[in-house]
Amino acid sequence: QVQLVESGGGLVQPGGSLRLSCAASGITFSIYDMGWYRQAPGKQRELVAGINRGGITNYANSVKGRFAISRDSANKLVYLRMNSLKPEDTAVYYCNAERKEVPIRSYWGQGTQVTVSS
Repeated sequence: QVQLVESGGGLVQPGGSLRLSCAASGITFSIYDMGWYRQAPGKQRELVAGINRGGITNYANSVKGRFAISRDSANKLVYLRMNSLKPEDTAVYYCNAERKEVPIRSYWGQGTQVTVSS
């Protein structure tokens, strides 16, 4: 059974920092591209940051220079370090695991709430 379990969300003041974690199980972690997405109320889910199985990263323009994604393949973990948080970063953050080779697979975590407010 595949599970992606996020943790680390919460309430933080503008300018603050948080680190989200995603623990994966039930998959061969090393062959999956991993990503963090977010969805704010009334908006579509969007990619925040991705890291492929080779460690290459990509970021949404809105978070470049503030967020950093990393992976620990030995322990099947993905992290999202978020600095200089803004109110517009408020959303539910989801972890995603994607296998782009046949058989194509995509898995999601349950999400963790991040609220940036004074």
